[in-house]
Amino acid sequence: MNIHSSGRKIYITQYDVLSVVCFIRLIIHYLTIYQPSIITKMLSNLNNKTIVLASGSPRRQQLLKDMGIDFIIELRSIDESFPESLPAHEVAAYLSQQKSFAFKDKELNNKIVITSDTTVCLGDEVLNKPASIEEAKEMLEKLSDNEHQVVTGVTIRTQGKEKTFSTISNVKFKKLDTEEIDYYVNNFKPLDKAGAYGIQEWIGFIGIERLEGSYFNVMGLPTQKLWEALKEF
Repeated sequence: MNIHSSGRKIYITQYDVLSVVCFIRLIIHYLTIYQPSIITKMLSNLNNKTIVLASGSPRRQQLLKDMGIDFIIELRSIDESFPESLPAHEVAAYLSQQKSFAFKDKELNNKIVITSDTTVCLGDEVLNKPASIEEAKEMLEKLSDNEHQVVTGVTIRTQGKEKTFSTISNVKFKKLDTEEIDYYVNNFKPLDKAGAYGIQEWIGFIGIERLEGSYFNVMGLPTQKLWEALKEF
């Protein structure tokens, strides 16, 4: 092959072209096949199963994606109330099971459904998602200068098989002043978050004094425990 450049001839052989093509194919193979195949091999027990994440939470969706797991999203609505007699630290696991039961057994042929729920517990009190801006501010005032527990319950379910577990992280807020609480709530509108805050947001950067346990659990998905549970499922 002859290529003319500035009056000079540059010779490129078919072997040069073949080398470039092979290199490009190698890159494409690595990016689109090789990496996912490693994850598939590590989770070989789940082969031929479609993993369904039953959550509309962008945070859970991103965390599962970052774990390298292929999944689809299917949502079901449930009544998220729970028995008053239920201990606060058991609520998350209970609700994750209820979300799982929204899928009928016959729907789970060749599917593995992951459901999850996160609660914030201050002693025996469960702080759910705030219903208003004012309630969000009240929740943060309660959490200010106190240690609380973030509990995420996860249920993995397929036809004839189910596993439910929960993970607890201990979180300590500094004493938040009114200006900090007002700024966070008014600007970040944390009405979709249990306890009225997201650890990955501004309030987490400036307000969290201490964390014991999984950071990702506080975000909404205990990734390490979920990975081990999927490997053993």
